Amino acid sequence: MTNNVAAFDKWIRGAFREMNTALEEMYFAREQRQSVEGVGDDIKAQLTAEGRACIAALLAEGNTDEGFDQQYKLLGAVGLYMAACRRHEITEPSRETTSPLVEASALALQLSTSLGVTPRFASCHLSGFNPAENGVYRTFTNLADEFLFIDYNTLGVFAYQRAAEALTRMLPLGISHPLVRYLLRDAQAGLRDVIKYNDKLFSELDVERFFNSVRPYYKPYRVGANIYRGANAGDFAGINIIDLLLGVCNANNPSYSQLLVDKFLFMSPHEQALLKDCMRRRSFMNQFLDVIDSHSQSDWYQKNLEAFLQLLELHGEAAAQHHDQLVSKFIEGPSAQLPQASLTNITASGPPLPVLLRSLERLRDLRMAADRDDIPSRHADIQRLKASLRAA
Repeated sequence: MTNNVAAFDKWIRGAFREMNTALEEMYFAREQRQSVEGVGDDIKAQLTAEGRACIAALLAEGNTDEGFDQQYKLLGAVGLYMAACRRHEITEPSRETTSPLVEASALALQLSTSLGVTPRFASCHLSGFNPAENGVYRTFTNLADEFLFIDYNTLGVFAYQRAAEALTRMLPLGISHPLVRYLLRDAQAGLRDVIKYNDKLFSELDVERFFNSVRPYYKPYRVGANIYRGANAGDFAGINIIDLLLGVCNANNPSYSQLLVDKFLFMSPHEQALLKDCMRRRSFMNQFLDVIDSHSQSDWYQKNLEAFLQLLELHGEAAAQHHDQLVSKFIEGPSAQLPQASLTNITASGPPLPVLLRSLERLRDLRMAADRDDIPSRHADIQRLKASLRAA
């Protein structure tokens, strides 16, 4: 990396993190923790000025084209700075028509255009593209709960990706291949790990610290004239590959395809390519339904379908766990304690909280194949497949 990139990275890992931590401690000590205006203004001014100086030097240096990884990590560092300015209300989209962070916007737009991604911080900048130095990776703060959230969220992403990879390895083999059930068991192991890591978050993450000191860094903010939604823990391809290949979700469903469109540029180009390829595939559920009348008595059908149905159950269990435990405990519950005026920018994705919760509930029920007739649930198809299994 160039000297200017190295200097900015050092600042992000040092003074930037220390200033954010100091501000968070000030906010958390207040009775109204959501109110940050007029608190720590000297620190906010220092954070803004030091970050601007680093980025101005990078902007003057120009696009050094050091390869995708370096550029993508640099975009993440710029995004961390812009996200922190948004968190501390140094910037606020509703009172601006263009971002006051002129140099940061220019560099973010330049980098994102060449990379083919959104011009802001995304969750993978804290997971898959976040190199550690001396055992410590980049974060916004030094708070233990931020590290805990990133650790288990990243482990959950890795587990979903393992499950998705096992399913994609099935594609060239076909559902009747005698080794398919071993890949399905690999995918099951991945989803069991997802459930385990979600349980860890549920039991160990402090609700007040997460809601007040971690979540606010994931808000929408402006880059140039446009507002970009906040980073989302689900902005990776694996979970959608599982949705589509299992067949519980369909890209022809307008609400689900809108979800894919909204998240597409928040993923790395590699993840985008994986999802594009998956979207053209016929789901395994439909493949089993295609042969239910002709091959349901075959040994391969019985063994492979049993493993497939077990995987469906685990995918639904993980979806229910995420919504009914994590979203309820860490977003819905704390939000209910706030005055109405404080709920305007409570969600990372932008829409009002009730709208977001309804959307997440529909997605949960699609993944669970719930018995609902107001969404394109695969409940009836799964019941038909279950009925085709021979009694043990």
